Amino acid sequence: MIKIIFSLLLLFTLLLADAIPFGQKGVSITMKDKQGKPYEMIVKRVIPKECKEIPISNDIFWTGNFAHKSVPETCKSTYVHTKGRLLPMILDEDLETYGELEILFTLKEMKTNPSLVLVDSRKKDWFQYRTIPGAINMPFHYFKDNVENEFEFEFALKYLGAVKDKDDDYNFDNVKTMVIFCNGPWCSQSPDMIFALLRVGYPSEKLKWYRGGMQDWLSAGMTSTRP
Repeated sequence: MIKIIFSLLLLFTLLLADAIPFGQKGVSITMKDKQGKPYEMIVKRVIPKECKEIPISNDIFWTGNFAHKSVPETCKSTYVHTKGRLLPMILDEDLETYGELEILFTLKEMKTNPSLVLVDSRKKDWFQYRTIPGAINMPFHYFKDNVENEFEFEFALKYLGAVKDKDDDYNFDNVKTMVIFCNGPWCSQSPDMIFALLRVGYPSEKLKWYRGGMQDWLSAGMTSTRP
């Protein structure tokens, strides 16, 4: 059902291509400040006015470290080349891989669909430093190392709607659909969490993967927040 809804939303967006692009218009979500007071935040792609004046050419985009010296600093986004390994586009044949627009659709759908959740699978310090608005934190190691983190693992599965039967096995018939991400297309934390969930029987059709993670999200100029 969610797949059908996203497809229809995407088609509707394409039909309105001459209007304000969905990524620029954004999605309104409700957040809470440190005192628990709710406030509205628009999640969208932010392009500073001066960046729109830059002509598009090979020299401007691909000089040296991918940005000509004449490009203002505010218009640049940086990829960090460090640890990790590049990951495939598809983790499982029944598991969808998402991009930025699908994340925006997820945030929009979450407002009326309590069975859909956006999950930051990084550890707490990373989540608290910066994340996608509307995401909740479920650190990947709670699932990957579920024996050592038995309490956190069982609490998370209970929150997601998994129920233990009389034989102490989990029933996943009514679990939430999770859209999971971590630091970037080289980050193995969200795949580790996904594979761990698949091993315990979580339905693959209820797991979605945002491969680009925080690196692609920030590089695209998308709204971020500090919980």
